[in-house]
Amino acid sequence: MTFSIIGFDPLKNRFGVAVSSCHIAVGSTVSFVRSQVGAVATQGQTNPYLGIRSLESLQSCSDSKIVLEDLIKEDFGREKRQVHLIDKYGRSECWTGQECFQTSGHISGENFSVAGNFLENIEVLEVMADVFKQSDPNIKLGKRLLDALNAGESVGGDKRSLRSTSSALKVSGELGFPLLDLRVDYHDSSVDELIRIYKHSQSEWAQEWRDSMNDLPEMNMKREFRVA
Repeated sequence: MTFSIIGFDPLKNRFGVAVSSCHIAVGSTVSFVRSQVGAVATQGQTNPYLGIRSLESLQSCSDSKIVLEDLIKEDFGREKRQVHLIDKYGRSECWTGQECFQTSGHISGENFSVAGNFLENIEVLEVMADVFKQSDPNIKLGKRLLDALNAGESVGGDKRSLRSTSSALKVSGELGFPLLDLRVDYHDSSVDELIRIYKHSQSEWAQEWRDSMNDLPEMNMKREFRVA
């Protein structure tokens, strides 16, 4: 039902996830990133708690292999899940359960991994991996991830439709919230629409707006508020 790519840019220390599906609002449940920590995509019979828990665990453990093994062990629905993640050292780990939708799989490598289920063909993942590995590391991570996602779409993508109907891109920055969080919740050609939105996000005015947040003070999340 879904195909995705997660990546790490060691030059700028950024993590990202690009995902597409013949579904609705895929970006709301699949992709998770955290600055200085890692990135996660959880799909198949999606369990967003795996994304949340993965980042929490990576914050303290920073070893993708240990984190994924522990999380999958705890999940009784593991055979219906597909999860892949990457840690702050660029080490990626993947899981595809045996009960995932037909034509499912994953490919991992240094600073990236791709995974998909209910695919038109396994070439979707192979092409995505090749495009990312061959891309210029000096190009922005968001652009590299979108190029890989678009390549997967062009060779078949999700088996249920000629074009994906929901796509998303999330990239971490230096702060405690994503640098980019772009979503196409429903569109007849969602990958193309996501690429169009991304191009707008790179406009000078949009980048200046994001830069204006760089000096925001980090709030104390453990503060105890007075009860009225």
